Amino acid sequence: MAIGASLFVAICVVAVIGYMANGWRLDDAIYMVIITIFGVGYGEVQPVESPALRALTIMVIIAGYGAVIYTVGGFMQMVVDGELQKALGARRMSMEIDRLDKHTIVCGVGRMGSILARELAKAGKSFVVIDTDERRLAAAEELGYLFINGDATDEHVLELAGIKRATVLATVLSEDATNVFVAVTARGMNPDIMIIARGENPKTEKKLIGCGANRVVLPTAIGAKKLAQMIIRPSAENMLEQLTTQADMTEELGSIGLRFDELIVAAGSSLVEKTLSSIELRSNHGFLIVGLRRQDGSTILNPPSETVLQAGDVVIVLGHVNDIPQLAERFCATRSKVIYRGVVIDS
Repeated sequence: MAIGASLFVAICVVAVIGYMANGWRLDDAIYMVIITIFGVGYGEVQPVESPALRALTIMVIIAGYGAVIYTVGGFMQMVVDGELQKALGARRMSMEIDRLDKHTIVCGVGRMGSILARELAKAGKSFVVIDTDERRLAAAEELGYLFINGDATDEHVLELAGIKRATVLATVLSEDATNVFVAVTARGMNPDIMIIARGENPKTEKKLIGCGANRVVLPTAIGAKKLAQMIIRPSAENMLEQLTTQADMTEELGSIGLRFDELIVAAGSSLVEKTLSSIELRSNHGFLIVGLRRQDGSTILNPPSETVLQAGDVVIVLGHVNDIPQLAERFCATRSKVIYRGVVIDS
């Protein structure tokens, strides 16, 4: 299309120059070129009697028409091909989804959903992902995943995903309430399907199971189990440093929304001479006290709740990415001083 447009402009410029070379004014030359190419037929502004002018006019008609047709044709082809390609792609994907049987439906392709999809693809399992985020779906398309752009709580969307032929549905959306709706809808459409649901709030586990989920996955619990396996290692003094500095561990926990962090009890804090049980966080996700590093360098893994805190102690916690700042804010609310990521917080 760009070539056609450039050719059209070049023809017009050459034609205008040709008419001006025969004694025409610039405005008359431009006007003559326009009415000649587009076939308006208002008549020549000046007589076209000489063989040179007639030859030039014939050239303008033939070349101008050709350039216009080429340009318009390229534009139409671009429009038609794009829409056709999109329609054919959607149709092809729909047909491939219709051929799926005993597959997995992944509702949500965020952090957990993308990891799940990657593992299913690596294992050679057939699956289809459902999401409403265009960016995530574009990434899924680049990876060759079958996907549906829609709301997983919609029965029609689940029908398109082959809910009645699927054996497993994993709803790993970020909102617990949405996962509950998906579980209820999916269970009603396929009583035999295995439903695995993600739960951010531990209190939601019973609700998800009561609404049809067979299993509930709690990211915080997964992180705690991973931690428990690592605590079995004998070197307690190096364990906490490894937990908070290992890039692999940080990345793995970050993918499910968890992280390690350190809270340093400052002198004058109300936590001094208080037990670990006095540290409470009444939030949706909670946290786990992993260890305690004393000011003298000694380390206690999985310290008991009756452990008394002293000034300079470092409390290492594992928690949800959104809960660690909340924990620091609660320290401030009790008018205590805590160093969080190098900053002293004081209410």
